[in-house]
Amino acid sequence: MYNRVDRKEALTRRHRRIRKHVVGSSERPRLAVFRSLANISVQIIDDSQGRTLVAASTVEPEIKAKVGYGGNTDAAKYVGTVVAERAKAKGITEVVFDRGGNLYHGRVAALAEGAREGGLQF
Repeated sequence: MYNRVDRKEALTRRHRRIRKHVVGSSERPRLAVFRSLANISVQIIDDSQGRTLVAASTVEPEIKAKVGYGGNTDAAKYVGTVVAERAKAKGITEVVFDRGGNLYHGRVAALAEGAREGGLQF
């Protein structure tokens, strides 16, 4: 069926296709998701300045202590709530969602749900 190179290439193509339309601004920065096998990371990025405003990941010691294994939906949802809290502290309430070429399902959907519960709008 697929080998690793084909799957990675397909992910990269989907991500490029999405990024043509999803652009973060100062008013509405981009919430970018990176999903690996064992962890999930999220950044809120202002593309006009090229700066990361807020970030959270399951590799951070305080998050890792809370969730344990970072490769499940519970961990993704918690990371979503953490990034929403950090964004609200910086005055960010609206973002555009960049799923990073991943399907909106499982951990990516759980992260989005956690961010929405934390108060982010997208």
